[in-house]
Amino acid sequence: MVHRPFPTRNLDQCDPFLMLDHIGPVKYGPGEAKGAPWHPHRGFETISYGLQGELQHQDSMGNKGTLRAGDVQWMTAGSGIIHDESPSKGMLEKGGTMEGFQIWVNLPSDKKMIPPFYQDVNKSKIPSVTDGNTTIYVIAGEARGQKAIISTTTPIFYLDVHSAKGEDFILDIPIEMNALCYVYRGAAIFGSNEKEAKLHDMVRLAQDGTKLRVQTKEKSQFLVLAGIPLNEPVARHGPFVMNTKEEIMEAFSDYQLGKLVRHKAEMKIKTEHEDEYEPNNASIVG
Repeated sequence: MVHRPFPTRNLDQCDPFLMLDHIGPVKYGPGEAKGAPWHPHRGFETISYGLQGELQHQDSMGNKGTLRAGDVQWMTAGSGIIHDESPSKGMLEKGGTMEGFQIWVNLPSDKKMIPPFYQDVNKSKIPSVTDGNTTIYVIAGEARGQKAIISTTTPIFYLDVHSAKGEDFILDIPIEMNALCYVYRGAAIFGSNEKEAKLHDMVRLAQDGTKLRVQTKEKSQFLVLAGIPLNEPVARHGPFVMNTKEEIMEAFSDYQLGKLVRHKAEMKIKTEHEDEYEPNNASIVG
């Protein structure tokens, strides 16, 4: 099961964010775990964040890594990369629960064809800051003066907030950024108009100030995503995101001609997460 707040019919994107997938949680028996076999990307960044289970990553640049709970894999596809996301050997042999996030972040037109690169960050290296009974894991950007160690091509904030029941706190978000929050545990009230968001709900934040007030109704965990909009045309098809249809056609041609392959492997185009998708609610809050 994949919960996808966007893109949907009601919300195509939240510039510069192209997609948010909450994958699972789903429990697999031995031999049942699934992944996303070899497939290409161009023109954007993919961010994988593990909550439960293990995934193995390998790509056409020769990078390899294992994504475990709390780890982050940040892949800047740029001019083109092909990668494979598969359950680890242990997950396949023993089964277990798989859960995590994948987020797509657009690249500006002048950076869509930069050389691809990959960042594999263990959970122990993810900065965090605790304020009262709230802990903020700073994956990208900064919070409470704590800065992320991950290098971002498109400037964004990516925060994972864990808060106890009954907390009332403020988050600083630059006014020039589009921002949203996605609740994956518990429930909370967001913004000056006190919009409640429950499990799997997403709220978009109105750009009427730099302070976001959050009140937790129960023990809660949620993502905060914010980024400066690119305000550029978006052409997307399957695994490619460019600015024009002609660039999309060129991307498919380059893939078919083997221009995205830097290491030999049996690779095949496959769109991400061909599972059942469940639409979510998106609301505007202050």
